[in-house]
Amino acid sequence: MKNLVKYRNENGAFKNRQEILKVSKLGGKTFELCAGFLRIRSGENPLDNTAVHPESYSVVENIAQDLAVSINQINQISNRVKSLDLKKYVTDKIGEPTLKDIISELEKPGRDPRAEFKYATFREGIKEIKDLEVGMELEGIVTNVANFGAFVDVGVHQDGLVHISQLADYFVKDPKQVVKVGQVVKVRVLEINEKLKRIGLSMRK
Repeated sequence: MKNLVKYRNENGAFKNRQEILKVSKLGGKTFELCAGFLRIRSGENPLDNTAVHPESYSVVENIAQDLAVSINQINQISNRVKSLDLKKYVTDKIGEPTLKDIISELEKPGRDPRAEFKYATFREGIKEIKDLEVGMELEGIVTNVANFGAFVDVGVHQDGLVHISQLADYFVKDPKQVVKVGQVVKVRVLEINEKLKRIGLSMRK
């Protein structure tokens, strides 16, 4: 954060999100995690003032093109997108749930994401791995999404893993089509290894 402030003080306001990559000690991974939370007001791209992640800009641009609407008129995109079949825009990295979130964000561009941040309700009495039991059903929050599955915080100071095969009752090619970081999910404990601090979870019914 200090480096962001220092860069801004030395170079003036950010013109776009990509400029954030020029900040000292801020690498691609950090940019990937924080880009959706950083707002660039009155910048070069109106999408920079929304919670839409830069990875999804091309999808919004395709939707705008199909609707014959400029990106500068993003509020009109949300008004007219209901006439389109969202499945047409699903990619290997962006699933239908993410697309719906994008459309929802376009309806209220620039809103503070913290106001609608959802918190998981951790189960009372569950504070350590030793408190868990196989078969236990819990609520948690997705902390990271990888190619092989999703990591979920269930309130025991050690994230559990929902393997890609346990994300849904149907075949999942890419976990990002099913879950996203910050999403509150219901999981069931499949496996516990206290010694290795590993927790296996499932989202299957």
